[in-house]
Amino acid sequence: MMKDTEPYVKKLAEFMGYPISREEGEVGAVQEIVRLCSFENPSNLDVNKTGVKQQTKAKVENNFYFRKGKVGDWKNYLTTEMEERLDKLMDQTFAGTGN
Repeated sequence: MMKDTEPYVKKLAEFMGYPISREEGEVGAVQEIVRLCSFENPSNLDVNKTGVKQQTKAKVENNFYFRKGKVGDWKNYLTTEMEERLDKLMDQTFAGTGN
């Protein structure tokens, strides 16, 4: 999916009831959606690189919310216990919904 995003954007748009028209495809609408939704776009906005958000008593810098956006990068942030709990939750939540 990460290597060939455009077909998935088209499928998702159709699933949501907003299929991409031929005209929209010809003017690059799918590519623009991919660009706007990429990890690089929001993480490169000045507002997300600077500033601080007040979270209860702690101040959290805006850039804290963005990581690399790379497949598997979660391993740098989750402990083994967190991974196991997340796997269990996903198994329970999505049991019987797909392959």
